[in-house]
Amino acid sequence: MPHDSAPANEPVMLSLTVPAASVSRGLTAGLVRPTSPDPGTAEILDLTADDEAVSEFLVRIVHSDSGFVARTDSAPRALAIIAATVAALCGEDIRTALTTPDLPFLKGLTQPAVEAFRDVLLAIESETPDAITESLTCLSN
Repeated sequence: MPHDSAPANEPVMLSLTVPAASVSRGLTAGLVRPTSPDPGTAEILDLTADDEAVSEFLVRIVHSDSGFVARTDSAPRALAIIAATVAALCGEDIRTALTTPDLPFLKGLTQPAVEAFRDVLLAIESETPDAITESLTCLSN
């Protein structure tokens, strides 16, 4: 065998299976639902609370292992809790997000950011879920 010849490499076995398709959730797809008498183990945030109480709740909940369900019949408040939850996760100003949601920022979230958001804000419950859902179409791409 000449000095510049390398021994033949052994073949490497590869599995050629199709990877599982990942299911991606949108920012608001399926987020709104009718008010439930039993939300399970999730904490409930009543969005009639003032901004200070909502901010304090979000600071705590984004650092926990559980998510929460927000309850409101107000379309602006539903949009505000989405913006504020994202702000809390990003370390941004929660109170500003509650009063002035940044729609272009929210619409531009990457899928991992949307998934992180959806793991925290589990649902928005409302007595008027269709109206709330319609109001959140401003976040659709």
